[in-house]
Amino acid sequence: MKRTAFRVSGKVILYVVLTFASIVMAFPLFWMIATSLKTLQEANSPQIIWFPSKIQFDAYIAVLADPDFLRSYFNSCFYAALALVGTLISIAAVAYAFSRVEWPGRDLVFFLMLSTMMIPAQALIVPQYVFFHRLGWIGSFNPLVIPGYFAGGAAMVFLLRQSMAQIPKEMDESAFVDGANHLQIWWEIVLPLVKAPLATVATFLFIGYWNNLLGPLIYTQSSKMYTLPVYVAQLLNINNPTQPWPTIMAAAVLTTVPLMVVFFFAQRYILESVVITGLKG
Repeated sequence: MKRTAFRVSGKVILYVVLTFASIVMAFPLFWMIATSLKTLQEANSPQIIWFPSKIQFDAYIAVLADPDFLRSYFNSCFYAALALVGTLISIAAVAYAFSRVEWPGRDLVFFLMLSTMMIPAQALIVPQYVFFHRLGWIGSFNPLVIPGYFAGGAAMVFLLRQSMAQIPKEMDESAFVDGANHLQIWWEIVLPLVKAPLATVATFLFIGYWNNLLGPLIYTQSSKMYTLPVYVAQLLNINNPTQPWPTIMAAAVLTTVPLMVVFFFAQRYILESVVITGLKG
């Protein structure tokens, strides 16, 4: 009886802690949505107003009617999709080379690749800008898209490499006996077996590209090429004592919707990837 009571009380405490943590994590999303439905006076009130007195959709109407927002939405979709496809394919190819192919210096190159994770991204801003400027890429999406085509992201390569390394190599040997080459093995055997890790990597990459503020702000240098994070950031005017918080939050909500949709469809694969890694790793 004591053990049963202890287990029940432990589960109750666990659920209470997890519920509280969920509320804390979801609070910014709640505040963003609630503020987008408030009036300008309520949003700028010195007192905390949790819920709008009357739901207002004026901010959403104003944002959706803004051609700059629609253009920024298209830019984000174009940039994220183009970068995601190339980066995912290149990462999968490099992960296959590190996990399934024997070649001289492989472990050393893999170590050097992982070492790049210790370099702060801020330390690379100026050298990268100078490099892309000399290539004549400033003012275009090239600095944001093309680097990913060379397997940008050591952490993602490591994740896929670990997943591919768990596949028995006897499958490769059987495929070689049947006349398959590395490209066929990679495309027809390995990739279908790592769908969950691929979906996880694709989700992380999409979130990173979609939320990227600094890159488009530095390299595009044109309001016609700005993405959604830049558009939302420009709505805030520090010289104005009354900020258009409903409009800012409405734009933020509309910016968050694609992320929520992607996570909704990818969460099953993310959990499956965690479970597979936990069982085999």
